Amino acid sequence: MELRPGREAIVRVAVATLWSSPEAVRPVDGPALSAGVDIPTWVSGMDTDQQVGDCVLSQLLLGERVLVDELRPDGWARVVAVEQPAAKLDPRGYPGWLPTDQLTPVGPSGDPLVVDATVTALRTAPDGPVALPGVVVGTRLVPAGAARDGWRPVHVPAQATPLWLPDGHLVPVPAAPPSAVDALAVAQRLLDTVYIWGGLSAYGIDCSGLVHLAWRRFGVLLPRDADDQAVATTPLPLGAERPGDLYFFARPGRKIHHIGIVTAVADGPTDRRMLHACYRRRRVLEEALPDDRLATLVGAHRV
Repeated sequence: MELRPGREAIVRVAVATLWSSPEAVRPVDGPALSAGVDIPTWVSGMDTDQQVGDCVLSQLLLGERVLVDELRPDGWARVVAVEQPAAKLDPRGYPGWLPTDQLTPVGPSGDPLVVDATVTALRTAPDGPVALPGVVVGTRLVPAGAARDGWRPVHVPAQATPLWLPDGHLVPVPAAPPSAVDALAVAQRLLDTVYIWGGLSAYGIDCSGLVHLAWRRFGVLLPRDADDQAVATTPLPLGAERPGDLYFFARPGRKIHHIGIVTAVADGPTDRRMLHACYRRRRVLEEALPDDRLATLVGAHRV
């Protein structure tokens, strides 16, 4: 099979970056563009201004499905990320551009397991050489057999034979919805992760990406952007929020621009704490809401 417009494909790299257009790519983005993508090198090569460039829309994880809309002869595909809802942009999912080298036709299907390790690597054999590094929490992989000596074989897109990872790095997809504190616990593992606009991995992440990824670990696909996440969740009276609920922020007359995860029960209107990917400080942190943040707090919601 080959990639074709109108058909689904899947991501074949550990983390693929979704771009606003091929022409928006910068020289610093080279490590994120090939089939041998190197996200840690890409992130470490950016300065603080490049970390928030609007050329990056989102990121997609290994095995994630896309719908191919267009294939260009220069090696780019216009796609819709169907597992990242974005109703205001496209009812089918989040639209953007990917290098075609990072996609492959849809492969084996089956009941997946989900990666629970913050970062892991896929190997050619149990405890063998690394074949695919940088696989992150929330990635879904189809098992290729029973575990052996603490290692599990999995089907991997574009790989002719199964690859292996520690069996303890995989868990079943939950049959029941998770609790809010379960999702918060996943997000807390990303404390101090670098802020990257559009980021959706343990190497770099933005505010809505942190929320999306924490819930995705449990099979709950929230929208990708903060304003859509507000629409998809249930408003609470301020003061009723509990750890794992969400705070939303907007300036007067503007749409929601920021989101954080509640980390403590508030004793009063100025005693609120959250975990969030902070644009200003360029990292994921947990803190009491400063006065300027409290001034833009527009609501608390529950998933």
